[in-house]
Amino acid sequence: MTDGPTAGPTAGRPLTDGLTADGSTTDGLTADARKPLVRAASARGIITLTLDSPRNRNALSSRLVAELREALAAAGRDDRVRAVLLTHTGTTFCAGADLSEPPSASGASGLVDLLRSIVELPKPVVARVTGHVRAGGLGLLGACDISAAGRGASFAFTEARLGLAPAVISMPLLPRLDRRAAARYYLTGERFDAAEAARIGLVTLADPEGDADEALAPVLDGLRRGSPQGLAESKRLVTADVLRAFDRDGEALAALSARLFASEEAREGMTSFLERRDPAWMRQTAADAGAAVDAGAVPAAGAGADTGPIPASGDTGASGNTGATGSVGVSR
Repeated sequence: MTDGPTAGPTAGRPLTDGLTADGSTTDGLTADARKPLVRAASARGIITLTLDSPRNRNALSSRLVAELREALAAAGRDDRVRAVLLTHTGTTFCAGADLSEPPSASGASGLVDLLRSIVELPKPVVARVTGHVRAGGLGLLGACDISAAGRGASFAFTEARLGLAPAVISMPLLPRLDRRAAARYYLTGERFDAAEAARIGLVTLADPEGDADEALAPVLDGLRRGSPQGLAESKRLVTADVLRAFDRDGEALAALSARLFASEEAREGMTSFLERRDPAWMRQTAADAGAAVDAGAVPAAGAGADTGPIPASGDTGASGNTGATGSVGVSR
């Protein structure tokens, strides 16, 4: 691999071969459908992989997962690469699972394989976050070795609100997160900012009002100075516990994820999300609150915050009742 745009299916070059006059390709796909969802470019020993699927807020579709695994494998084979920088286009780093795809056991297993490939890669993987991260996207951060969050970053584990659980993504996350914080955010789905993400161990560096690139500059410089062997063996030491979690729990958590996604409760959660309405259990909670008020009780202030209909943004992976900063994502 040489410095500059990378050749191959994940390259950041335009795809123009085989286009017809109406914008479709000779194989029947539109030009947009042929564009890579993961773009790769290399400079000074760092290969940058950019998630570029704005139509669904960089959701973890089967195609994006496959392209990212392919790009990571190529980086691992290249002797000139010292580290991988994982970043994104748009205002969302990753919104979680792609709800337009039917749930399947292969989808859960594919996410297990992707996260493990990041952890096992003999090159450090660094995340650069300047947007929203929800649910399954947090698993990517957990799998990365170093991460920096700058202006515009926000985070939430929103699975419990949709009848799901952060099953697969717990393998890279729980060995690294503050356990009390994990319990709070897993269960409540609350949003938190970059400073809190750093406090609980989700990200390495945080400057909520600053530039993630400035924070990462000395980190990337340090990685460029590392030897291939030194970086690989040092990474092996700090990822040992995470890999043991994959060995121990990978199959069981993939099965749990598939079972939850196929459940009636999750179907209601995801349907209500797409239909921009409260799920059935929220309506029951509201009815109970009404009964309590009739009996003289006072409902808790702020009940139901950040659980209302999503904005009309076309966002199928991140949503909320507070516009661009309120999100509900999905993970395996």
